[in-house]
Amino acid sequence: MTDAQTTTPAEAPHIDVRILPHAERHARIFGTLGTLTPGGALFITSDHEPRPLHYQLETAFPGKFAWEYLEQGPEVWRVEITRLDSGCDCCCGSH
Repeated sequence: MTDAQTTTPAEAPHIDVRILPHAERHARIFGTLGTLTPGGALFITSDHEPRPLHYQLETAFPGKFAWEYLEQGPEVWRVEITRLDSGCDCCCGSH
């Protein structure tokens, strides 16, 4: 059993990539994802379908994150990305 805690939307970090330069978007998102504990979530708002980000996330960290669309365009996309619990009780912090 692990002590993972679920993050509520009010507590979770939110990144509105619409206000960021394109070159900084994925780096900012992945940097924030790296700080999440199991059960923690990140909310992203985008002006385009974030499918490339989803593919990149699944390729880099297969099975480590859940992806849920909260809104799917046509002008705004909102996604909740949640760090999954690996079930590991060791000292690695489920990494």
